[in-house]
Amino acid sequence: MTSRGAVLGVLTLLLMACCACGSTPGTPAPKPSVSGDWRLVFHDDFDGSRLDKDRWTTCYDWNEDGCTISSNNELEWYQPRQVSVGGGKLTITAQRRAIRGSDGEVYPWVSGMISTGRDHWYAKPRETFTYGYFEAAIRIPAQGGMAPAFWMMPASRFTPPEIDIMEFLGTTREPSMFVHWRNAEGAKRKQGEIFTAADFSDDYHVFAVLWEKDKLVWYVDGVERFRVTASERIPHVPMEVLINLAVGLPHAPPSGTVSARMLVDWVRVWQR
Repeated sequence: MTSRGAVLGVLTLLLMACCACGSTPGTPAPKPSVSGDWRLVFHDDFDGSRLDKDRWTTCYDWNEDGCTISSNNELEWYQPRQVSVGGGKLTITAQRRAIRGSDGEVYPWVSGMISTGRDHWYAKPRETFTYGYFEAAIRIPAQGGMAPAFWMMPASRFTPPEIDIMEFLGTTREPSMFVHWRNAEGAKRKQGEIFTAADFSDDYHVFAVLWEKDKLVWYVDGVERFRVTASERIPHVPMEVLINLAVGLPHAPPSGTVSARMLVDWVRVWQR
């Protein structure tokens, strides 16, 4: 009897420990943190040894031996080798290494990204979504001059609209959340929120957005941080999911910085 009781006690402690582990920000919950009848339609836990190419590509839709967003004056040229999977996580690495892009420009940094979009301009996107709950557990880099982002762009390949679920623009303490749209005259507009908190590079944090026909709601670690309900600002088109580590927004990294890493534990997309 004593031996059996000891075993039961150990099992109880192990169960309690597992439950505690399941409540940490970097561990996926069985359901999203918002109420409702949800169905998991897309997910990646990055448990293998390489990126799942059926789920992800490593560039924008305008991929020509790499890519960037030239209109932002970013310092990086995205390359597939800067994305790796191992140890139960995705790693995106930015490195100070000069490279000439297919656009003829020389970029002082290489970095990585993943997208559910196309391999090139005329291909079919891997996955697109219209409405849902989108979340990812991400640990941002600690280095300055980096701009990690988790966001969505239209399958039409033209923005706006655009949903920025999370952006850190040269900081590790101020996540930005934005929606971009065009008004009735066709002019670009945006609305967003930035709040200051503890250093987000210290651990994984869960960034999410609820996108429905009548609202957009942003969450950080399960806490609502921003909401948009104006009808003309809500997208109603299929969109791709992207995660990337841009460099040089809004300022270049310090001269002594030679690399930075962005870690992704998991990605989830839920729909009703």
